[in-house]
Amino acid sequence: MSTKEILIKSLKEKKAHIAILGLGYVGLPLAVVFGEAGFHVTGVDTDSRKIDALNKGVSYIPDVKTEAVEKLVKSGHLTATTDFSVLKGIDAVSICVPTPLRKTGDPDMSFIISATEELSKYVHKGMVVVLESTTYPGTTRELLLPKLGTEHGLVVGEDWFLAFSPERVDPGREDWTTINTPKVMGGITEACGEVATAWYEGAIKTVHHVSSAETAEMAKLLENTFRMINIGLVNELAIMCERLGVDVWEVIDAAASKPFGFMKFTPGPGLGGHCIPIDPLYLSWKMKSFNYNARFIELASEINTNMPRYVVSRIMEALNDRSKALKGSKVLVLGAAYKPDIDDMRESPALDVIGLLRNKGAVVEYHDPYIPHIHHERDGWQMDSVKDLMQAVKESDAVVIITDHKVYDYKAIVESAKFVFDSRNATRKIAENSEKVVRL
Repeated sequence: MSTKEILIKSLKEKKAHIAILGLGYVGLPLAVVFGEAGFHVTGVDTDSRKIDALNKGVSYIPDVKTEAVEKLVKSGHLTATTDFSVLKGIDAVSICVPTPLRKTGDPDMSFIISATEELSKYVHKGMVVVLESTTYPGTTRELLLPKLGTEHGLVVGEDWFLAFSPERVDPGREDWTTINTPKVMGGITEACGEVATAWYEGAIKTVHHVSSAETAEMAKLLENTFRMINIGLVNELAIMCERLGVDVWEVIDAAASKPFGFMKFTPGPGLGGHCIPIDPLYLSWKMKSFNYNARFIELASEINTNMPRYVVSRIMEALNDRSKALKGSKVLVLGAAYKPDIDDMRESPALDVIGLLRNKGAVVEYHDPYIPHIHHERDGWQMDSVKDLMQAVKESDAVVIITDHKVYDYKAIVESAKFVFDSRNATRKIAENSEKVVRL
């Protein structure tokens, strides 16, 4: 039997030992899904706190239940370590490390490079490696292939196998999770794609096999570029509707009544999360090396990035209409997470809104039931979530809804507040004609 055939057989029989590099929002759910499918999984992360928690059977990710982790740890299907040397006995490796942007807007590849360098010490014949970290087209072939294969004299597609499969994690969702969200898989060679697909089909319900790693990399960027541009469109529509004296939310609902040819997107105070604000800029950055300007991406990014400033200007105008200056006013921001009902603050527009309000001289507090403390490393400020929400609402000159958590009693908030600026349309059904409320 060939190396490929031996490895596929081992993967299908769940005899292959697999490792997940990076145990965050992507890696831990993936490790649990593989473990529950019958694989023996070793999680590897440089954060000793995560490793200690997992080996005690405790989950630190809201989407992963502690009961599931505890069961897998007790059965021996899941172990965790900071020691990369365990990779010498691993058959299949999935890399799930962060890929943020630098302050300059360039991709920060340091986590991928670090993980690849550690893996290169232990890569061996009969191993399959899948990169899940979102990145620019060409990363798998240009960065991972030389370091893991060429430098060791291993022939990709024969001695070892390399593929890309973009993560599609949406924190807080219960309908589409790691196990049932279709996975795109593209190999460096056809054989690489076959091996990686055989591996993931052992745990994931649907695997969509494409012709190359570059196709899979590009597909991920298309998904989030599509969303980024359409959100940018409705954000600009909100600005235009405000100037025209038209309710943007009513306009969107009217357009959404069309059963074909339209997909509903809604405006907001800016983009947040680990994908939409960042991923399209990877593509834009890559295209600059081809002397091509990704104009849609750049324009949408400009509009979306400016939304926190637009929100603050609207708050300032609304306070002025009420004979109040923003400077010296007490402002309560509701919600610090980037989306409802989660504890994830990555790229959250709430941080920019709070920072801009503070810079304008407002006395700012915030409340978020999922985020008890904010430490803004870049600007050096920190604050705690207010203890008594309704008391803070009553005492504030303005309440600003940034994240529309379901736990909030918006009716009570509107009734108790002096003024509410609603950037998420959370109050529409209870405050249609209220003079207290201004919506985006």
